[in-house]
Amino acid sequence: MARWCYRHRLVVLILWVGALFGVGFSASAAGTNYANVFSLPDTDSKSAYDLMQKAFPSTSGDTDTVVWKVDGGSVKDQAVRTRVQPALDKIAKMPGVGAVASPYAGARGATQISGDGKIAYAQLTFTKRANEVPKDLVQNVVDTAQNAERGGLRVELGGQAIQRIQEPPQGLSEMVGIVAAAVVLFLAFGSLFAMLLPIAIAVFGVGMGLFSTQLLSHTTDVPDIAPLLASLIGLGVGIDYALFIVTRHRRGIQRGMDPEESAVTALNTSGRAVLFAGGTVCIALAGMLVTRLRFLDGVVIGTSLTVVLSVLAATTLLPALLGLLGPRVLSRRQRRRLAAGGTSRSSEAESGGGPETEKASGLAARWSVNVQKRPRRIAALALVVMAVLAIPVLSLRLGATDQGNDDASTTTRKAYDLLAEGFGPGFNGPLQVVSVSGDTATLVKGIDATPGVARVAPLPPAKGVTVIQVVPTTSPQSKQTDDLIDTLRNEVIPKAGAQAHVGGVTAVSKDFASVTGDRLPLFIATIIGLGFLLLLVAFRSLVVPLTAALMNLIAAAASFGVLVAVFQWGWGLDLLGLGKEGPINAFLPVIMLSLLFGLSMDYQVFLVSRMHEEWVHTRDNARAVRVGLAETSRVINSAALIMVCVFLAFVLSGDSGAAMAGVGLAAAVALDAFILRTALVPAAMHLLGNSNWWLPGWLERRLPHLAVEPKEEALEPPAACGPASAVHGFIRTSDGEPVDGASVTLLSSGGRQLDRVTSLADGSYIVSVPAPGTYLLATTAAPYGSRAAHVVVAEGPVVFDVELAEGEVDAVN
Repeated sequence: MARWCYRHRLVVLILWVGALFGVGFSASAAGTNYANVFSLPDTDSKSAYDLMQKAFPSTSGDTDTVVWKVDGGSVKDQAVRTRVQPALDKIAKMPGVGAVASPYAGARGATQISGDGKIAYAQLTFTKRANEVPKDLVQNVVDTAQNAERGGLRVELGGQAIQRIQEPPQGLSEMVGIVAAAVVLFLAFGSLFAMLLPIAIAVFGVGMGLFSTQLLSHTTDVPDIAPLLASLIGLGVGIDYALFIVTRHRRGIQRGMDPEESAVTALNTSGRAVLFAGGTVCIALAGMLVTRLRFLDGVVIGTSLTVVLSVLAATTLLPALLGLLGPRVLSRRQRRRLAAGGTSRSSEAESGGGPETEKASGLAARWSVNVQKRPRRIAALALVVMAVLAIPVLSLRLGATDQGNDDASTTTRKAYDLLAEGFGPGFNGPLQVVSVSGDTATLVKGIDATPGVARVAPLPPAKGVTVIQVVPTTSPQSKQTDDLIDTLRNEVIPKAGAQAHVGGVTAVSKDFASVTGDRLPLFIATIIGLGFLLLLVAFRSLVVPLTAALMNLIAAAASFGVLVAVFQWGWGLDLLGLGKEGPINAFLPVIMLSLLFGLSMDYQVFLVSRMHEEWVHTRDNARAVRVGLAETSRVINSAALIMVCVFLAFVLSGDSGAAMAGVGLAAAVALDAFILRTALVPAAMHLLGNSNWWLPGWLERRLPHLAVEPKEEALEPPAACGPASAVHGFIRTSDGEPVDGASVTLLSSGGRQLDRVTSLADGSYIVSVPAPGTYLLATTAAPYGSRAAHVVVAEGPVVFDVELAEGEVDAVN
């Protein structure tokens, strides 16, 4: 597939561009139909909602609020009325506004004026839901209302429709994330064209995913936060997956491969790993379905579809773009070096194969050696850091954010605060006790006498249903309001002998948090179990997947600790401009754990697969861990840095849920890549030794074989291109003494083991070679460390002596 896409690059590019524009045009013509469906069966708030829908069919339009306050006098003064009422009348006549309930309209309106006469509010109802109301209409309403302001008179507006016009321009967070990722990619590659490749793949994958999700919103319930989360995860994985493949392709060209063969090899190796990694992300996202929360179904659809399309772009569009660029995927300096033969095959044994390999054998290799020398100290330090960061998670409280968490400069936050000031903090989240039988008068008296209740107002019954409006003395997000709901349900209603249910937005949020918390253990067990099975099959080990599962839990605890400290405790909220502290959104743990699990699996696969490859070839655990860390840490850290930039950019999205997810995922990825995969995992694997790769024989025989890497025959020319030959020589120390019992392994250029022998007492060895070509000869012997070098075999046997030095480290080459 990679070769076909490379050779038919113009066809592939035209198909992708046509698909993007076609789906985009269809989505623009169809519009959006996002719906936030909180289906909570078998909950008290759902029973209350169903009864209210039956007795009081609600209008489909969104209800927003205009609030005003006078510094002196009263809102009833004629001077105030003559400024506010004309504005309300003008708003009521606007097309798209259904009704306006003014506080100056009779006895019922008088309840909309605070007790001290300083604050009043009017309710305006649009004819459509908040996400369907045109933004220019909402802006016109805001401008008209605020034009009534004068010295001593403030006018603010609140509600879902009003909140939409406060959001930054659509695509701002995505654009900032892409620019930040571009800077990191340019620093990593040193080439403009190489930098643009991952960006292009992410744009195509995310664009197709968002347009497709928008079309699907007309056929199923997709919440309005799904596109934001889909673009967040799509940008991260799209750029990262392309980064892995482009990095492999650039190394192939630097080592003298033809660009087409290099691209095919990159797709047939790193591309397979990308398919495996993308599959694990989708499996992790699908794990949200076990919670049976309908709200998350649309999130699963949108995010999984975007990940699938990002993987498809990386495996089909990327080879086509590589074909269009050819050697220009390298920087000018690297192309000049390649033209001068600086990274030819003949020099790889001496130079290590080009600038990228040299960098890897520098800082990365030195860190890898330090981890091997001090595994206990590094593991202990990493655990202490993660444990300290995880401490705040002990005070985690799930709930729902509202406009009281908006930035203090927004009109919605000001309107929220004015209503709380004039009518009490509980006014922004009233409870609705819905009664169908029993003595309503007794129930009202019982509720009114309950501590924590500010006001009680029974509405006229309809169809045998009575709704009692209850205003708490505390804010919707406070724990005291949650306790009041429990008191009403468990004590007041049973004592009154009534059949009633407690509903309202605040009660729904509480029930949603309770249901999520109850189902979270099953969800965590599901995704951890799936990850264990995948890694068990891929790496043929029991310890590796157990270690990965433990690391995922540690990363989750630490990242949620950061989330609690920022959003619940308020540390740094003002600096980030994220409004006021409050509970953590109830749906966030499920979404964050899914994404964290998927991304952690990506890094685990890329890290441990290289260790596993080295273990299979040498059976030396210390070398396997050292080489795996040295060769993968740079690309893993670069990929993680890109994801952190993309996720943090979603702080600018204007959506509190997306901002929470962005900060939480940025913290999770940073901790996972920079501490766990770079320090704790390799340190633990050094301490565990050969037991890392233990698997009972009976289980080995029964497990299916899942090869992340391709068969060698698919990557290299047929071996029958020449007669068999051999490489032979002596293994000696730097003093010329023979080394007995050294392990000598001959590997193909793709990493497949071809022959393995042990040196004799005089240090001699001989390994068989199937055909002329370039091979890798790896030698290891305690306590001399290990060496590896490329050997070019022509028509006859090749003599190749190896010198080992005590304590020598040759982690990469």
